[in-house]
Amino acid sequence: MTTTTGSVRSEIVAGSTADFMLVRHVIASGSQAEIGRVLAEEARSTYGWTPVPTSDRVLARARRRWFERNWPQQHARLQGVAEAVGVDYEADAFHLDGLTGVPDGSACSAAYCPPGSTAEGHALLGRNYDFFTTSQAALFAMLAGRQVEDSGPPMAARPYVLASVPDDGPATTLITMNELDGCMEGVNEHGLAVALLIADSENVSAPIDAWPQVGLASAQLPRFLLDTCASVEDAKAALLDAKQYDLGTPLHYLVGDASGAAFVWERGPGGDEHITESDGALCVTNHLLHRNPDVAALPEDNAESMLSYQRYRALHGSTGGAMSAARLRESLDEIRFDAATAESYPVRTLWRTVFDLQERSMSTHFFLGEDETGLRYSEEMVFTAVH
Repeated sequence: MTTTTGSVRSEIVAGSTADFMLVRHVIASGSQAEIGRVLAEEARSTYGWTPVPTSDRVLARARRRWFERNWPQQHARLQGVAEAVGVDYEADAFHLDGLTGVPDGSACSAAYCPPGSTAEGHALLGRNYDFFTTSQAALFAMLAGRQVEDSGPPMAARPYVLASVPDDGPATTLITMNELDGCMEGVNEHGLAVALLIADSENVSAPIDAWPQVGLASAQLPRFLLDTCASVEDAKAALLDAKQYDLGTPLHYLVGDASGAAFVWERGPGGDEHITESDGALCVTNHLLHRNPDVAALPEDNAESMLSYQRYRALHGSTGGAMSAARLRESLDEIRFDAATAESYPVRTLWRTVFDLQERSMSTHFFLGEDETGLRYSEEMVFTAVH
């Protein structure tokens, strides 16, 4: 099914209501405000999103002004969201970001391979997006050590591939599980790619129940970089200059560009900031790299680490020599989560993406379900970020 209206094109590209996942691809062009209106309408129709009244207008005003100064693309999109729902953006009476119905966060594995190490001569970034197949209530109960009947739709059942072609900034294409003003991963027309992952799987807990803060929320950070940066050096400077918060679910981020540069961005429990780089391939799973710099000294996994150390060793070993896009896919498939590897956790690899940063493209397949033969995925599709 495909529908086209003005500067918006929307189609279902994977799955159906009979599968675990139904994936929509939305391409929006025009001004950032027009793109914001599109995102608001999608969030309302898919997630039942409505703007949340603010309890502190001083905080809301500070957030709005921070976006205006530091992330003008988001500021303009939020003006479009306000128009879509019929409220005064500058009255600061509602939170207009967080276009979702469920929280964010993920396990995951990712690796960056510079052009000199790949058969294609292109920088590649690959990632498995690993997440729970449960409802929000069941997940939070599990994190709190409680049992609850799994009710409601799975949190990850309605992801989006979003392509934006704004009049005043870089084109981007990204994947989001649930937050239409953020993303889990993406690439822009400059060849910069970003992917987020849980930073410390051994200490994951339910997010703190608090109002949005001033600065970048966890799932907004990748989109901020894609909107405002053209290179790894731009991204480092932007992150060091930006205010960030996570509300209790710390993430870390793999950032790479077409030139061969990459880094992992992490923040420690005290707010200390760390940039980890490598001369060759750079891998990341779900433990803090700045605390575990030596792969030979990694500890053994335990019941709470979700195989983070095992996955890291395997990925690090497979990317240490000659690499290709096909081999990177194989390496990610070898460490994906299925019923055997997830053990007691209701976790699966929900999609696998390989970015070709010279081509400004991402190739992805999506989890549709499983049966006696194993996991079922959609055909792999290629999405690009070009004007």
